[in-house]
Amino acid sequence: MVIDGHAHIIVPEITRAARPEEDWRPNVLWKDGQQVIEFGGREIRAAIREFVEIETILQAQTAAGIDRILLCPWVSLLRYEAEPEEGLRIGQIYNEGLARLAQSYPDRVTVLGMVPLQEPELAARELESWMREPGFRGVEVAANVRGEYLGASRFTPFWEAAEAAGALVFIHPTTRGFDLPVMDEYYLWNAVGNPLETTITAAHMILAGVMEDHPRLKVMLAHGGGAIMGLRGRLRHAHSFQPQARSTLGEPTDASLKRFYYDTVVHDPEVLRSLVYFAGAERVALGSDYPFDMGTDKPTQIVRTLGLPADQEALILSGNLTRLLGLEA
Repeated sequence: MVIDGHAHIIVPEITRAARPEEDWRPNVLWKDGQQVIEFGGREIRAAIREFVEIETILQAQTAAGIDRILLCPWVSLLRYEAEPEEGLRIGQIYNEGLARLAQSYPDRVTVLGMVPLQEPELAARELESWMREPGFRGVEVAANVRGEYLGASRFTPFWEAAEAAGALVFIHPTTRGFDLPVMDEYYLWNAVGNPLETTITAAHMILAGVMEDHPRLKVMLAHGGGAIMGLRGRLRHAHSFQPQARSTLGEPTDASLKRFYYDTVVHDPEVLRSLVYFAGAERVALGSDYPFDMGTDKPTQIVRTLGLPADQEALILSGNLTRLLGLEA
């Protein structure tokens, strides 16, 4: 079995077609053979494959050699800018749509939901509740919440709940984390900005002691963790002498780095090889970033290119996610 651990969907229940009068909802349509998402006053064309219709999505996954897909929301719809009550309503709609898919395709679909992380105590309660639903195995969260990164102490109730519930928390960049003019050039907001967001929040969590304080916490970082692997030496050095970079961390920064899980969406075999060498094959999981242009429609190819021992390759292609998602039975 091969499992895609990084794939997105806009459930039909959340689209403009479901409630035309609510203009915060995305309008998903095809223009001249290209999928276009009208959202927030913009036309978004980065989703180059089917984003809504589950049968078409599953057909594409089958063609890519994927047997099971871990679906999560489109990160732009996490809506942390909304008031907690509105965020709760949006999450309810999205999660009910995801639950429908997990129950309709139990052998093919597992899901990560969404919670109103702008209110961590409420997010913790929602996580605990949704984890009782068949097919739910955790949540997707953005790398920052209204500019606040995830090592902040106010998120502690959420991390405690995630650890206690055995939930997988998938950290994904917001996609527009840096208000810098240069990010609008050369697709830098995506190619550089997205992984940079993930890098910052991962470093913030490490130095704040989140991964150390919650040793059973299951957190997966999008896009191979961004640039965190390339900066591990700088984190290690800063931690060795700078009080502000030490926080309460008692263990080496490398130990906390190895507590994360990482997807394979890095687009370079040598980068992936280095990630596997440092973190271990047991901490790396297949991902495609479906349906986006910065993803891949051949996610297994980069893994098989590495020529890893069969047991390590099997961990990355399915074994790790089978364990993380509780699919052994």
